[in-house]
Amino acid sequence: MANEYPKLSVREKIGYGLGDTASNLFFQTFILFLLNFYTDVFGITAAAAGTMFMATRFWDAVNDPIMGAIADRTNSRWGKFRPWLLWAAIPFGILGVLMFTTPDLSPTGKLIWAYVTYTLMTMIYTAINVPYSALMGVITPNSMDRTVVSSFRFILAFIGMFIVQFFVLKMVRLFGGENEAAGWQRAMAVMSALAVVLFLITFASTKERVHPPKGQKNPLSRDLADLFTNLPWLLIGTATIFQLAYVVMRGSNIMYYFKYFVQEQEISLFGQLRTISYEGLATAFMLSGTILTILGAVLTKWISRLLGKSNTYVVFLAFSAVTAGLVYFLGPRHLILLFILQLACSFALGPVSVLQWAIYTDTADYSEWKNNRRATALILAASLFALKLGVAIGGAALAWILSGYGYQPNVPQTQEALQGIRLGISIYPALFAFIGAALMIFYPLNKNRMEQIENDLAERRRQDQTDTPDQKG
Repeated sequence: MANEYPKLSVREKIGYGLGDTASNLFFQTFILFLLNFYTDVFGITAAAAGTMFMATRFWDAVNDPIMGAIADRTNSRWGKFRPWLLWAAIPFGILGVLMFTTPDLSPTGKLIWAYVTYTLMTMIYTAINVPYSALMGVITPNSMDRTVVSSFRFILAFIGMFIVQFFVLKMVRLFGGENEAAGWQRAMAVMSALAVVLFLITFASTKERVHPPKGQKNPLSRDLADLFTNLPWLLIGTATIFQLAYVVMRGSNIMYYFKYFVQEQEISLFGQLRTISYEGLATAFMLSGTILTILGAVLTKWISRLLGKSNTYVVFLAFSAVTAGLVYFLGPRHLILLFILQLACSFALGPVSVLQWAIYTDTADYSEWKNNRRATALILAASLFALKLGVAIGGAALAWILSGYGYQPNVPQTQEALQGIRLGISIYPALFAFIGAALMIFYPLNKNRMEQIENDLAERRRQDQTDTPDQKG
């Protein structure tokens, strides 16, 4: 019955994925440059910026499920989730510029400006990204099609990351020259305009095909009860926390590892010895990993067809953990082995990252099948909360580890501190990944179960369509 719905076109898959390109134009900028902008360009202290990030993150965690509940209750001629891409795109672009604008104010005035613009930006980011994530669960009822859509989304998200890595600082210098503040404002105006266009393309090129059961009531208490009794969601949600803690701890430690442990090295290139800085080695390490992650994402459809979604998630996350853990046993001169392990580790993360979101949409189908109610946006909003919690745990855990081992910035490190850095890129994050993989061993929605659920839901929807007022009598 599920195959009564048409297959998604490549145009619609790309159109959907471009929404994540738009999101990552800012998400990656936040990760890579925002703190440096606030301290070195905008002019507030690192402590004040850190406090602002924590305060806003707390509100953001509350804001996600609220937005999910609102989106699930939205009814418009464009559907429940697509209209938010239309309504929020321009405010997203405006706030993206304002957040990177440096006003001529007192230190207190600047701090207030930063709090207001950053908080509003995180709110509008939630307002557009929760419905965007939920949209993947309703553009098709076919579970395997959603895996393919997730692959497109993941690949196009990395295109957004590449744009940020290669162009943002170049635009800052081009548009601002010696005036970095003006450069940042103008560069982010370009990025904002591009994000707005991409969100509108996603709105125009997608369609909602899965709708809640006819006559569904939407008490929030019932939605929350359905969520917390949804065992498949509880498993993937908890696994996501450990998966993201693994990714963030390992990724955040790369610069420390190369700066203090690997350091700059002489390497033979085309028969000539060349000195490569630790920054150059770290950049090559990260970019080579990104390329292999994209390759893994591209192959996810075929791998998951062979093993099943949850089995692929388990096997590939565990394999990634093994290869990450082996880095601990390498010395600073073992560059070839280090890069081989990075390629293997990153390739394995491709299917994991893709399937994570496809599995979440399966749990929405399961919830509807079990409870005869659908709350896709709330499920995806709660999933974003799990992701953000994992990011917070991974970053905080690394900071505590480095502090506990006696790390001091910008000086030669003690053997104890180097030990902490080496463990922080290998063994410790691998433990998080193994826990996430172990949790998903118990995930109950295998391929056969999902086919049964899809067919049952398709039959219910067919009956809803043929259940006319005359038949109701």
